[in-house]
Amino acid sequence: MPRHARTQNSGRPNRAGRPNGQKRAASKATIPPANHAGIHLLRDPSVSARMVRSSGAGPGDLVMELGAGLGALTATLAATGARVIAVERDPRFVAKLERRFAGDDGVRVVEADARTVMLPHRPYAVVANIPYAISTALLRRLLDPDTTSIRSADLLVEWGFAKRMTDDRPRDLEVAWWQARFELSVAGRVRPGSFRPAPSVDSAHLVVRRRTDVSGPQARLARKLLRDAYRAPRRAARDVLGAHVPMKRAHRLLTSTGIDPPAAAGTVPTAVWLDLARSLSAGGADAGRSAPAPGPRRPRRPSPARTPAEER
Repeated sequence: MPRHARTQNSGRPNRAGRPNGQKRAASKATIPPANHAGIHLLRDPSVSARMVRSSGAGPGDLVMELGAGLGALTATLAATGARVIAVERDPRFVAKLERRFAGDDGVRVVEADARTVMLPHRPYAVVANIPYAISTALLRRLLDPDTTSIRSADLLVEWGFAKRMTDDRPRDLEVAWWQARFELSVAGRVRPGSFRPAPSVDSAHLVVRRRTDVSGPQARLARKLLRDAYRAPRRAARDVLGAHVPMKRAHRLLTSTGIDPPAAAGTVPTAVWLDLARSLSAGGADAGRSAPAPGPRRPRRPSPARTPAEER
């Protein structure tokens, strides 16, 4: 037998009693296709009900569903009487959505990418099961307060992602700024079995609400403080705040919030920087600073001499 014929071994049985070629074919058949987009269709009606109930959607409200899939959330949203814009980019899902909601005037199906679809100019809410792969890009669109009119969002996201978004000391300035303009919280954990195909990790119901207790000037000041803190996270919080107010006042304000003034700026929670911005905005960021040195005085004109009669 030729030597190379021994190395081919294409027809010899393996340990399972099958030819090697059959073993390889069987292995490929049992491996599910890779889900690079992180798309997991919601199939648990109880999760849909909780999300829609949390959103508070009702008659006349405008709600966007980004990544509508087969309409698990769409149907529950439509039942509230809200106006629903169901955005889906997969043509196969779009066709099924259009057939399913053909007779519902409250549902509009839009074939588009959630990352580029035009967002409403009037106040709106988002209720969506978003693909893991575009979570950051999508929140970057939705939570930019200068370009969106979003008032709230209820999102299904990967559990670890939700924890990063709600950490009181975010890793980066972008998330800290989102937290200064929106309240972010986790409403609950969602197990893999609630989706098809099931993801390898748990998901979370991430709740986003636009803050109504932060004015424009307060938000702008908070952004300055956060920017300075993240630019030099190891710098003392007292020094970061001291760039905006006198050092004594910075020390007093930090102490009143429970922060040790020498503590590193990177250890101060976003909520504290926001409270400091509110305090400074109320009294003026420059309140308490030393008054500028007075300029040279103009020489006083001498008073005219008085006569003895005038002195009497």
